[in-house]
Amino acid sequence: MSVSVAAELARIEGVGTEVRGPTALGSSPKRLWTLAWALAVTDFRLRFFGSVLGYLWQLMRPLMLFGVLYAVFSLFLDVGEDVAYYPVALLLGIVLYSFFNEATSSSVRSLVMRENLVRKIDFPRLAVPLASVLTALFNLALNLVPVFVFLLASGGRPRLGWLALPFLLGLLALFALGLGMLLSALFVRFRDVEPIWDVVLQITFYATPIFYPIELLLDPDQKDLPTVAHLIMCNPFAAILQAARHLVIDPSYASAAEAIGGTALLLVPLGLLALAVYVGFRVFAREAPRVAEEL
Repeated sequence: MSVSVAAELARIEGVGTEVRGPTALGSSPKRLWTLAWALAVTDFRLRFFGSVLGYLWQLMRPLMLFGVLYAVFSLFLDVGEDVAYYPVALLLGIVLYSFFNEATSSSVRSLVMRENLVRKIDFPRLAVPLASVLTALFNLALNLVPVFVFLLASGGRPRLGWLALPFLLGLLALFALGLGMLLSALFVRFRDVEPIWDVVLQITFYATPIFYPIELLLDPDQKDLPTVAHLIMCNPFAAILQAARHLVIDPSYASAAEAIGGTALLLVPLGLLALAVYVGFRVFAREAPRVAEEL
């Protein structure tokens, strides 16, 4: 067989060309968003299908945890006794952590749970972890209702800082998506990712000022505690939570800049957030064409 004939056969049969699987983003951003939205809405509706109380369960879970923590840390240990609207600040911390927990935890298994879909259909793979974050956002919207009800009932008033809340929630959702992309891609190959992340979430809960105000650590008379507070605020979730308390609940709460030790230092949590998104997307995009094979 001559070289020209062999080359022609290779061209016709596609021999020697790289065959790539479905990509992370696909060919159309609109298709990616439409699929993610459809998956998220379906999951949100099915979660409470057949339940008598339905969506009320989504409100009851953070409220029950709030009741336990408030009784322990406020009534018995006097944590936050001198802090304005401490119960509301506690509830806001629980609600935001619940979103972060749900968004990242559900993302870990998202590709594996969609195995039948991933194996059979060519679609933008990013739609799967994105849908997990969107579903968590739907639940967050419901859970924020009692936060504002408690705030207004406690004597709080609407403030211009409320307008910054969507921006803060957008940053938190972006952080969760970055981690979700990374975790979901790694879990396909390494099933140890799930228990490891469960431990990380527990550490995050206790290391973040959710049930205690960061102001307790900012006392200048304490030699080492302010440094600990600055380190805690390097966590993007902690910085976002503190900014939300300052802007939404009451300005008496230290701003994120004050809690971390200066406005310039806010570049640290913002940089870590950007790094999580960048690394998460790079890893997910690299693994996306091979997800079906790995499953």
